[in-house]
Amino acid sequence: MTERHSTSPFAGSAGSAGSAGSAGNTDGGALPPARLAYDAHTWREIAHLLANLPMALIGFVYTITMVLVGFGLTFTVIGLPLLAAGLLGSRQLGKLERARARSLLGVRVEEPSAVPLRRAGGFLPRLWLGLKDPVGWRTVLYDLMRLPWGILTFTVTLVSLFVLWPVLPFLARGLANVDRAMVRALLSPSDELERRIAELESDRGVVVDTAAADLRRIERDLHDGAQARLVNLAMGLGLAKEKLLEDPDAAARMVDEAHGEVKLALQELRDLARGIHPAVLTDRGLDAALSSVASRCTVPVSVTVDLAERPAAAIEGIAYFTVSELLQNVSKHSGARTASVEVWRTEERLLLQVGDDGRGGARLEGGTGMRGLADRLGAVDGLFVVSSPEGGPTVVTAELPWRDRVESDAAPAGH
Repeated sequence: MTERHSTSPFAGSAGSAGSAGSAGNTDGGALPPARLAYDAHTWREIAHLLANLPMALIGFVYTITMVLVGFGLTFTVIGLPLLAAGLLGSRQLGKLERARARSLLGVRVEEPSAVPLRRAGGFLPRLWLGLKDPVGWRTVLYDLMRLPWGILTFTVTLVSLFVLWPVLPFLARGLANVDRAMVRALLSPSDELERRIAELESDRGVVVDTAAADLRRIERDLHDGAQARLVNLAMGLGLAKEKLLEDPDAAARMVDEAHGEVKLALQELRDLARGIHPAVLTDRGLDAALSSVASRCTVPVSVTVDLAERPAAAIEGIAYFTVSELLQNVSKHSGARTASVEVWRTEERLLLQVGDDGRGGARLEGGTGMRGLADRLGAVDGLFVVSSPEGGPTVVTAELPWRDRVESDAAPAGH
């Protein structure tokens, strides 16, 4: 286990999962400097500049037609709906331009969040959301500006191919940089809030999928475990009832077997309940709950929990199940002799670190559930880092937002 530091291991990015998303507004890598040579970057820039004119014509004609028809028919019942539909079409043109810039210019910007029409309810609220869509209107502005720029870049690039061949790489780089700036300014998400909305929409899908998988697991465990035992128990007690008078000894043996089945069914139900939310976590917090998990691990585990107070119940639960799954991985895959768990708070973040002295080689895509853990933490603005070189040791660090516990969270269930 590496030495625990008092500051976050995610310095510079902790506290905002959105910081990773904001990086999408930068290029995928630094471009080589323009020079008197025609490399792959230069040819892609030239192709982009030559394609500017036809793409600008398409966007300009569509935008002018959409705006004129939409505003021209505003005195009728179809004018505003046509304008809102036109803005949705502008979004698609913006998506095409982002893809073109990504493939030819290396400009990587995130897709803006979708207009939440489904949650608006009613025709008029949906219409209003469509009409005030900032992404659509920025794309309209982009398409209107692109026609003169497209004519300029097409003409300069085409003429330079035959007249200014030696300096064309420098001209292409300068013109392409203006294109990059326009894409970032007008076709990227409008602000940090919009980027966070897009991330949260993606995270919501992860949460829904995870919840559905957990429900299927619980259903399967109930069907194949406790339910099957209870069916056998009912059948056994029915037979015992029939034999009670004619063969009391056989009936007594059946009752004894049924008693054993009851104990097994109760144990399976307790294990299932512990998998949903253990009572020890609700009653006594992370220290006791993680010590209980560690005691069931196949290797010795040292547990250190340094928390002056308890976080919100939801964060506490995620922390518990994260450590629980990591310790299961230690038992099943690591070949370790010892392991350790440390939990502490740094400012407004809850830090978890699970390490072992096993064979190492753990990866997020290694089939041990690491990717699922990373997705779950990401869904609540958390972070997940795996350090596991071949030969070990393995150290997994997770970071969660600290949320204060309220009274309703702190009260044990049923109290």
